[in-house]
This record gives sequence, structure tokens and C-alpha cells, in this order.
Amino acid sequence: MTFLPLIRDGLFIFAVVFIWLMLLYQFLLTLGGLLFWKREKISRADEQAIDGEDSLPLVSILIPARNEALVIEGLLDRMAAQNYPPQKMEIIVINDGSQDGTGDIVMSWKERNRHVLKLINVLPEESGRGKGAALNRGLSYCSGEVVAVYDADNLPEKDSLRKLVVELINHPKLAAVTGLFRAYNRHRNWLTRLINLESIAFQWIIQAGRNYFLNIAFLAGTNYVIRRNILDALGGWDEGALTEDTELTLRIYEQGWRVKFLPTAISWEQEPEKLKTWFRQRTRWARGNNDLIVRQLKGLFQRRLSATSLEMINLFYLYYLFVLAIIISDLFFILSISGLLSLRLPGPYLELWLIAFLLFIFEILVALAMEKEDSFLNFLLAIMAYFTYTKLWALVVLRSFFEDFIQRRKKIWIKTERFPEPDYSQRLIFQDGEKDGVNNKAKSVDP
Repeated sequence: MTFLPLIRDGLFIFAVVFIWLMLLYQFLLTLGGLLFWKREKISRADEQAIDGEDSLPLVSILIPARNEALVIEGLLDRMAAQNYPPQKMEIIVINDGSQDGTGDIVMSWKERNRHVLKLINVLPEESGRGKGAALNRGLSYCSGEVVAVYDADNLPEKDSLRKLVVELINHPKLAAVTGLFRAYNRHRNWLTRLINLESIAFQWIIQAGRNYFLNIAFLAGTNYVIRRNILDALGGWDEGALTEDTELTLRIYEQGWRVKFLPTAISWEQEPEKLKTWFRQRTRWARGNNDLIVRQLKGLFQRRLSATSLEMINLFYLYYLFVLAIIISDLFFILSISGLLSLRLPGPYLELWLIAFLLFIFEILVALAMEKEDSFLNFLLAIMAYFTYTKLWALVVLRSFFEDFIQRRKKIWIKTERFPEPDYSQRLIFQDGEKDGVNNKAKSVDP
């Protein structure tokens, strides 16, 4: 029994130290994100500078589609509306064994439009092997020297593709350029509002911050372009990876190439509207990251330490040490307020908790300000997220850990459920204030 107070105090100190190490790291990235935003805002004046339309390369646009009937037409319309020479675009839809009429919708769209479109129908017995497998199938049909990837639920702004491609061809050391994604259904319910805060914070804190300090960025899985020759040299996408975008990014950096985050190239996407859908999607992400962590750590001491190696160490810290510290902290908090536990360690712990809470809110508000969404409602949502949404992520990590390392369940690609969006799919807002609808059919306000 004499060891119990020592164990209790040790766990508490562990929680405080590891939570604060992550908080300081996140604060540093927030400052980096702000500096990145200021730098990009100044340097964007010549982002469209090219020698002429003839200098733009042929782009092959890969769209993996498995049961995407609810959203696929909106994306095809947006691709047709891109500010990019139509003769230098080929749209390739990989119909991955869809059973909801996705292929029929694509063929109907092709008959009504003049854009080059290739429809690849994957046989049912060969389908459902994941996004990486679908993309590799489409890659064999590509003619362009640049490959673009868009998820079927995306609605890219009309200059998005052009900005990504121009950035790529203007910087020969870049292997790929990834844009910014936003949630067009963010006002749907409380869950989509919280996801919106998460996606903005991730991109303007993590993505922009590490791009500023470490000169690295990770592909976001959609709204990105990559050089075809580099993709071929890397052997395409890893079909066994649940997070094929992150895995491809790591291989890009291992070969000495770079990825750039371009926040002015924007695509609007649909976010999960049900907690069950969100939980399944995030668990797939977490299991994919578990796999990458194990792969990277196995060879960590066999190669030179790099920025991406440090990022994998950070991911290990985040998924295991930080989440464990959060769980311990929450348990101590519940036991303390219920009177079942009394801490005797001297220290300003209430003040530390308050500062941690204020740091979290400050970082969210800084990120929101960069997207001009720093409203009073989002301020209240940030407070709500601290006590609810962030705790859900701990459950996701615990579930992924249990499935991967305890149950050792087979890794299966689980497609994210789509939702009908008759009120949203035709609406987009552009950063310059222009409001446009697909094929100019709808004039509307912010989605």
C-alpha cells in the first residue's frame, strides 16, 4: 500500500509533463502557421505567373469512386468549370464496383459535356480493395505529366487546379503540391461545425506550422497534384496503406523531394454528418497511422534522422503518450471532484489547467481568423470542443490500438458514408467574394 501514493503521484506528474510538452509544441506550430500565412499572403501576387497557356502541362485528374452517386456529378461539374484549358485536362473516374448507379451518372455526364472523360469500371470481384488500389488502376490510364487527385465529394474552386499546377511547374524541386480543404456542409449540425474547427486548426496549425519551420507538408488525400514521373518512380500508391496519402508523402521525402502546402488552392468537401460515420472514418485514419508508426520506427535507427522521421516520432508521441496523459488527467479530474482522490503534490495545477485551456482556445481562434471564421459562435464551439470533441479523439485512438495490437484485426478499407446535399452541393463561396454555382446555375451565399 505504501507504493500507491508514489504510483499516483508519478502518474499525475507524467500526465502534466507530457500534456504540456505537446501544448508547447502546438503553440510553436501555431506561431509558425501565422508566419506562414503572412508569408504566403505576400508572395501570392505572382502565383499565376506562367509563360502562357501553352506552357501548362496536360493534367490527368483521378477520381476514385465507390458508391458515390450522391456527390459525383457535383465534382464533375466543378472540374468542367475549372480555369484550366479543357484540351489539357483528362478526367479519369475509377468506378470501383459501385452498386448505386455511379457509373451511369458518369456516363450520362460524359454525353452532355465535351471534356475528355475516361470511365474505368472495376469488376465486382476486383473492387473494394481501397483507395490506393483504385488510384493505381487509374494511373495506368493517365496520359498527363501531372496527376491530380480529387475525392468524389469535393467541389474545388474554379482556380484550384490551376494554382496547384502553376505552383508545381514553377518550383522544380517540388514533387507535389497540396491545397486546402474546407467543409461545405459545416452548418449542417453540431458535429459538422466541430469538424470544421478541427480541419481549419489542423491545416493552419499543423500543416502550415511544420511547412514553415520544417519545410514539410503532408498530402491531404484530395485536392493535390503530383508529377507523373515521380509517381511512377515510387511505384504508385501503397495498396495496403489505410492512409495512402501520408504513406506516399513519406516516400516522397525519403527520395529527397518536397511537398508544398498551398492554402489558396481550395476545395470544399463533405464531412460526416453522423457520429457513427465520423467514428468509423477516424478509426480508419488512426489504424493507418498506427501502421505507418510501426513501419517508420522499425527502421528509425537504420537511417539518418530527418524532418519526416521527427514527424513520425511526434505522431507516436501524440497517439500514445499524449493520449495516455489525457486519459490519466481526465481520470484524476473525475476522481478528484467526486471526492475519491486527493492530490497532495504541491503545485499550481489549477493555474496550469487554466493556461492549457486558454492556449487551446487561443490556437483555435488564431486558425479561425486566417479563414475569417473567428465568430462568437465558433468561440463557444471551441470551448465545447475542448470538453467533448477532443475526448472523442482519445476514444478513436484507444479503439484503433485495441483493433491493431490486441485483436490484430485485418486492415480493411472502410468507405466513408455520403449524405444527400441538395441545398449545399450547388453552393460555393470564393475567397475573393465571388459567389458562383455549378455551371452558373445557382447564385447563392456562403454554404
